[in-house]
Amino acid sequence: MQQSFFGLNIALSGLYTAQRNLDVVGHNLSNATTPGYSRQQSIQSASNPLAVMDGTGMVGTGSQATGVQRIRDTYLDFKYWSENVANGEWSKKAELMNEIQITFNEPSQSGFVKIMDGFFDSLQELSKDPSSGAARALVVQKATTLAKYFNSTATHFEQFQNDINDQVKIDVDQINIIASQIQLLNKQIYNYELTGDTANDLRDSRTLLVDQLSKLANIQAKEVTYGKLPNGDDDIHFQITLGGKTLVDHFSVTKLTVVQRSTKLNEEDIENLYDIKWEDGNSVNITGGELRGLLDVRDGKDGIDGTPIYKGVPYYQRKLNEFVRTFAIAFNEGYTKIDSGYAHTVAGHVDGYGYDGDLTDANSAPTGIRFFTMLGVGDTPISSADLIAGVTANITDPDYIDQVAEQYNKITAKNFSVSSDIINDANNIATSDADGQNGNTNILKKLMGIRSNQSLFKEGAPEDFMKSLVAGMGIDAQQAETFAKTQEALVKQVDNRRMSVSGVNLNEEMTNMVRFQQSYNAAARMIVTMGEIYDTLINKLGVG
Repeated sequence: MQQSFFGLNIALSGLYTAQRNLDVVGHNLSNATTPGYSRQQSIQSASNPLAVMDGTGMVGTGSQATGVQRIRDTYLDFKYWSENVANGEWSKKAELMNEIQITFNEPSQSGFVKIMDGFFDSLQELSKDPSSGAARALVVQKATTLAKYFNSTATHFEQFQNDINDQVKIDVDQINIIASQIQLLNKQIYNYELTGDTANDLRDSRTLLVDQLSKLANIQAKEVTYGKLPNGDDDIHFQITLGGKTLVDHFSVTKLTVVQRSTKLNEEDIENLYDIKWEDGNSVNITGGELRGLLDVRDGKDGIDGTPIYKGVPYYQRKLNEFVRTFAIAFNEGYTKIDSGYAHTVAGHVDGYGYDGDLTDANSAPTGIRFFTMLGVGDTPISSADLIAGVTANITDPDYIDQVAEQYNKITAKNFSVSSDIINDANNIATSDADGQNGNTNILKKLMGIRSNQSLFKEGAPEDFMKSLVAGMGIDAQQAETFAKTQEALVKQVDNRRMSVSGVNLNEEMTNMVRFQQSYNAAARMIVTMGEIYDTLINKLGVG
């Protein structure tokens, strides 16, 4: 049976519904620029009709707003997270490889090629006048510059590795913070939605956190149905896994931690680098995200000895060490690497004779001095004799070369140096292959020949080695940059699709605002009309 003011009630429901719709439009407009916000939509339906007592059917009772839903395509969220993992990894690698390129500083006036040119040019000047003190001093200066180039580059790599290590800890801490925030949101969302409502804004906040998390590591997020609630609805829990193990299990979090290594992964590594583990001590499998990029560049030595298959800091440190050891042993001893070790293929600096200022005395010119050694205690250059102090074999013994070569393995790019014998007395620079012949430059010519010795390295001459190293690094950096741009484009494309679904379109919202405003006005007008009807019915019928 219809109420006397049935028409007013119908119009009133229209007012309420239009007002609710306008509230939602206002919320959308207010959050049009809020990161992660999903546009919302009021759920509107016709209210339950009433049966007419005379049997002529049903009559409508107006409208009602039954809820507010956020417009979201969960498939696009999953797609975004999976693509964002690779985006995080390659964008970080591109950033770090760019820094490695800057370290080598090629081509430039302070790069390796120019410094090597300067060293051999000084030897060329010395060959014109072996008795020139100025020419000998120039050789010492240029050789020292060459050594310091490697010292500086190696030190920069160590600092770079330390910085990356710190970044690993920061990312791990960030993952733990985000995981805890998601856990808290899970509780709030769960408690709120127990009543049957939808926590739209809280879900947006959670999705935004998962977006951030997906850039850091290879996570997977999903909602899992655990059973039924007392009201019959599904009991849905939100889970995030990392490397196959649960990071967030609805109301609980398993955090990550960093543990300093007791043993180095690479001999070139600095001390106490971090390993990432779960709080319970188990290893975590990081296969993507910024963390993977950081670990690859920090630990990568192209797969050697079980290291990541990536050319990171240890790889370039190893190549620099290889260069200075090979160059020093060839320059000092005249040894060249062969399949079974080293062979004495040509005379080295140790076989030559330096400048003898007094050929009339009984003293012979200095001999048996090595040009390059390494830094010792207090970062001071050690002497030629100290470099091979561990050699016990006689020079005629078959294993003499191997023992000498073993001593050169102590030389690294960081401690590479001109020997104290040369620094203290430039006359010790060998130029002659015979005693008492100051004008003889046979040894010096052999030393200068190292520059064009194509069999010194697998890549060819010394400059070929370094050029190959720098070129390879450039290719790796370019590859990382290309992958990063590709992944960034993919992520942006998916995000654009998400925004086309979830983003707030101001034109659309303005249209809705006008539409709902007109609905409100129409409902209000209906109330006025009904008021006039009732006025006629109540006040005017039968009067007058």
